[in-house]
Amino acid sequence: MTNFLSGLLRLRRGPWENLASVLIGLGVLMLMQPFVLWAFTYSFIVTLIGTVMFIITSHFPE
Repeated sequence: MTNFLSGLLRLRRGPWENLASVLIGLGVLMLMQPFVLWAFTYSFIVTLIGTVMFIITSHFPE
């Protein structure tokens, strides 16, 4: 956990790509659930933020 947090603070690729992947997955889960309307409403935004974050962090150093 300490390595993950220090990687986030030092702008390393691995932790930020993991966080972006979690956001993408969360957005897809929010899109496919039929029960909570606010989650469905914000699912596209969460997926879009995760995708843009993944594209940007792919340029970070290892």
